[in-house]
Amino acid sequence: MSFLSTAHRQVIEQITQTEQAPFFVYDLDGLLSHLKPLTEQSVVKLWYAVKANPLSKVIQTLDKAGFDFDVASAGELEQVLAQGVSSSRVLNTGPAKSKRQIQYFLSQGVRTFVAESLNQVNLLNLTACEQELELQVLLRVQLRWPEGEKNPLGGDSLTPFGLGIEQWQALDITAFPALHFTGLHIFQWGNMLSTPKLAALWSQMVEPLVTLANTLGFKLKVLDLGGGLGIPYHEYDACLNWPHLLDALASIKAAAGVDELWMELGRYAVGEYGHYVDPIIEQKQNYGEHQLIIAGGINHILRPAVTSQDFPCELLRQSAAPTSSYLLHGPLCTALDHLGRHNLPNDMHDNDWIVFSQCGAYGFTESMPFFLCHELPAEYVIENNTVNCIRTSQSASTYLR
Repeated sequence: MSFLSTAHRQVIEQITQTEQAPFFVYDLDGLLSHLKPLTEQSVVKLWYAVKANPLSKVIQTLDKAGFDFDVASAGELEQVLAQGVSSSRVLNTGPAKSKRQIQYFLSQGVRTFVAESLNQVNLLNLTACEQELELQVLLRVQLRWPEGEKNPLGGDSLTPFGLGIEQWQALDITAFPALHFTGLHIFQWGNMLSTPKLAALWSQMVEPLVTLANTLGFKLKVLDLGGGLGIPYHEYDACLNWPHLLDALASIKAAAGVDELWMELGRYAVGEYGHYVDPIIEQKQNYGEHQLIIAGGINHILRPAVTSQDFPCELLRQSAAPTSSYLLHGPLCTALDHLGRHNLPNDMHDNDWIVFSQCGAYGFTESMPFFLCHELPAEYVIENNTVNCIRTSQSASTYLR
C-alpha cells in the first residue's frame, strides 16, 4: 500500500525541480473534502485542535468546513484570530494558564475555558470578576483504571492534564460567581484506531463523570471527549469509520444525558493530507546495516523520536528495484535523530528524494527546528488545484541573533 497518490507524486516531483532543501506540502482540496462530512451531522460539536497544525491555510480550511477552534496558547489564539475567526468560536485548553494569559484571552473576547486545576478555577474567577464578565467553564477530569491504555497522552498514567475525581470533589462551585460550570472534559488516549475500543472507553467514563457533576451541584450540559481519533501510519493499521463513530457517540451522548457532546480533532482532521519531502545526502553500510542519511530529520519531524512510531516513507521516484531495509537518520549530531527503519528500493542514489506521508498533523511545529542551525523547511499547499509556496525555506540567519 502506498500513502502517496499519483497526483501528489506529480505535484511533489514538480516542486523538486526548483527546491533543494526539505519541504512540506499540504493538500487543502483533499482536506476540505474530508472535513465536510465530519461537520454535516448533529451528534457532536467539532473543534479543531490547533496544536496539530497551525498553518494559516490549514486553519482557513477548517474554518470553511465549519469547525470551531481549540487553542492552548496566546500564539495559537493570535494565529486563529488572524484568519478572521471570531473569538466566540474559541475554546481555551491547556495545563498552563497564568493570570496574564487569562487576561489576554479575555481581552480578545474568549469566554469558554477548560479548567485543569483548582488554581485555574480561582484565576479564571478572579480575572473574570475584575473585568465583570461571566465565563463558561468545563472541568478536565483525569480518570484511572487498573489496566488502562498507555500512550503519550497518559492513558491511566498520571499526567498534568486535569485532576482526579477526588481532587475535584473539593471544589465549592458556589464560591466562583463569575464562572458558569457547564461541563466536564476528558481526553486521555491518542491515535486510537478501533471504534469498539473507543466506545468501551467512552462508556466507562459516563457514570463517574455524571456522578461528579451531581456531587458538585451542576447540570452536566456538555461532555467533551477531546480527540484521540487515529489515522493509519502503516499499511496493516485499521482505519476508523466516521459513520460508525457517530453511532457510538450518539449512544454516549444519550447515556450521559447531555445537551451537547464536544470533540477536539487534530490528527484525524488533518493528518492524512500532508507530506514531508526530503533529499538523500548519502548511503553507507555499517555493522551489517544499510544507513540512509537525509537532509532533514527530527528538526522537521520529531514525532518518530517521541512516539517510536514512524511516518510511512517511500522513494519519490518510482522504482522496480528490489527493496532493502534501511535505517534513516537526519542531519543532527544526536542519535535521537532517527526516523525509523524502512524498506526502500536498493537503487537509490544521492540525487533522489524520499517522501514521508501522513504528516499533516504533528509535523514541523512539533519538531526541534533550531538545533544545529539547519534551514527551516518550506511549506506548500495545493488549493483549487494550484500549488503555492506559503513559506520559503529559511536559513539560520533569519532567526539567529
